Amino acid sequence: MQDHHLRHKLVAELIGTGLLLMAVIGSGIMADRLSAGNVGLALLANTLATVAALYILIEVFGPVSGAHFNPAVSLAMYARGALPRACLLPYIAVQLTGALLGAWLAHAMFELPVLDISSKVRTGPGQWLGEVVATAGLLLVICRAPANRAPAMVATYIGAAYWFTSSTSFANPAAVLGRMFSDTFAGIAPESALPFVFAQLVGATIGVGLHEAMNPELRSRALDLKARLLGKPRASRSTADRLVDRGMP
Repeated sequence: MQDHHLRHKLVAELIGTGLLLMAVIGSGIMADRLSAGNVGLALLANTLATVAALYILIEVFGPVSGAHFNPAVSLAMYARGALPRACLLPYIAVQLTGALLGAWLAHAMFELPVLDISSKVRTGPGQWLGEVVATAGLLLVICRAPANRAPAMVATYIGAAYWFTSSTSFANPAAVLGRMFSDTFAGIAPESALPFVFAQLVGATIGVGLHEAMNPELRSRALDLKARLLGKPRASRSTADRLVDRGMP
């Protein structure tokens, strides 16, 4: 029965991540074509499409898999005890696969080469810091949002971070992979990818740490995590963890 449920979760993560990347890349292509060279207008259209798609996808797939669509989120949820060890690597594998499929589908729809590599360099301390900030904020929102408001809060945060971060808020290693294979408005060159992913993982750690610092159960959580790392049974689950299980990404 558990294997059956895991398959459902993995299908949800695969489809959800694929559709998210299709929305990000496809809307970027459409916006770039219709904006007549106005980069600000193109980014606005790209942002609105991403916010709408992310909100819908979290609503649809959240009850099934938690709607992570993001290896950094899955790693953070595992560290907090909200994602079982057996799910972690399969989640990340299908998220990365879905990101590639989403990029390829977007290219196919717009009659671009399905297999492509981005030449858009995104680099420098400012952009790396932007990814730290974007991902830290994303994890903080995910950890603290009430379960019934998480889809709207996560989607609108990402939309805002498109504009207030220097990197336009990738905040997702799977998104980096998918966008690396798209030489379009949303793309990122392979040589820029690893620093972005590293910055995202740093940001995710900071975001979870900020949440824990504001959590009155910090000490019990720390002891619980220590017990898990030592292979002992977990003592109890916090309210925040139960909210995650009920659908918060």
